[in-house]
Amino acid sequence: MKDELVRGTAWNGTIRVFAARTTALVSELQRRHDTYPTATAALGRTATAAAMMGAMLKGEEKLTVQVKGDGPIGQIVVNATAGGQVRGYVDYPHVHLPSNAQGKLDVAGAVGTTGYLNITKDLGLKEPYRGSIPLVSGELAEDFTYYFAASEQTPSAVGLGVLVDTDNSVLHAGGFIVQVMPGIEDDQVARLEQAVGSMPHVTTLLDQGKDAVGILKLLVGDDLTIHETIEPVFECFCTRDRVERTLISLGQEELQKLIDEDGQAEVKCHFCNEDYRFEAAELEELLKKAMF
Repeated sequence: MKDELVRGTAWNGTIRVFAARTTALVSELQRRHDTYPTATAALGRTATAAAMMGAMLKGEEKLTVQVKGDGPIGQIVVNATAGGQVRGYVDYPHVHLPSNAQGKLDVAGAVGTTGYLNITKDLGLKEPYRGSIPLVSGELAEDFTYYFAASEQTPSAVGLGVLVDTDNSVLHAGGFIVQVMPGIEDDQVARLEQAVGSMPHVTTLLDQGKDAVGILKLLVGDDLTIHETIEPVFECFCTRDRVERTLISLGQEELQKLIDEDGQAEVKCHFCNEDYRFEAAELEELLKKAMF
């Protein structure tokens, strides 16, 4: 099945809902960065959350999620757009830890429990929106839940899951975000809390064949209106032209130094792991452009 991301409302607009299946997206991230299972789960959960948060944006708006904990994987960085394009990386992809007490991948151990979750939104304004909260668990779903409440003042429930096979392949990945809107009744809040509390794990539901709408119906019932369905996909924005412009921006002195000392330049994109190699003659051409 293809990946999907749905955006909707429920209960007469008093709840805003998002759900996604991101198995192919997380598989592509795993392949490109050769992440080990625990790092795959951490990057995959972050990418899934970022994709759903991207669906909260409009038009050309985009966001960056940075998880910076004190665990061995270092920082996680994910970009997402309103159209479902996602890219991301983790500083140290070759991290795999023993299972936690629940027999699950120890994402909190890899991410760390001390640090920050930072969100930057490019909304087309003069200055981007920035929100930041301290990590509360390192398991990430709880951290995003706290972010929405503390930074955006929107009570939310977030579920994220990535299931990795013994051969390091991604079996299932997905998640949901349910947000309470003004006007909701107390008994509805209690009903929602009960539904979230009794919810099976996201990857269990995906393994049972549930799609994104099926996951949401477990939370809110049939009183659900879907406003948009998109396919979240891995897409990097790097191109050779962009890399050339970056090299030109280094200035004449730095470019001449590359030519004299190395005779070539190699630039690797953090987000997609693509290599861009420039031989001395190509650098000479860029040097000419840097002079004007």
